[in-house]
Amino acid sequence: MDDGKSWTVVDLPVVHDPRGNLTFVEGGRQVPFDIARVYYLYDVPSGSERAGHAHKVLSQLIVAASGSFSIHLDDGRVQESIFLNRSHKGVLIGPMVWRVINNFSSGGVCLVMASTVYDESDYFRDHATFRKAAVAKWAALGIPVP
Repeated sequence: MDDGKSWTVVDLPVVHDPRGNLTFVEGGRQVPFDIARVYYLYDVPSGSERAGHAHKVLSQLIVAASGSFSIHLDDGRVQESIFLNRSHKGVLIGPMVWRVINNFSSGGVCLVMASTVYDESDYFRDHATFRKAAVAKWAALGIPVP
């Protein structure tokens, strides 16, 4: 990912048509991995949060397929909140990034394309444990953590 973050906002291709636009994602093109799993979050009640975890090796592309939501990201060094509300924009997230998804609009659909199939052992579900591992990762790379 560029600019030292473990994620980047990506523009996805749009095929414009008066009958309606089309956006596509191809593994190895718009995402730097083969897509092994696709899932989506919908009917999220107002005020609810999803995610609240990090992955050890999995990468993801997250898109607001409909409506909008916010993604709060933390790689142990940098934190950022990104608001997604266009179906041709996504956030490409590498491994070792804690994420919380919230602020869903009515009818919001969060589409996720993942680099691996579900594997519970790939998850950090405790933020303190994740934070320790992230600091160790950056230290091993010689990058100071504020």
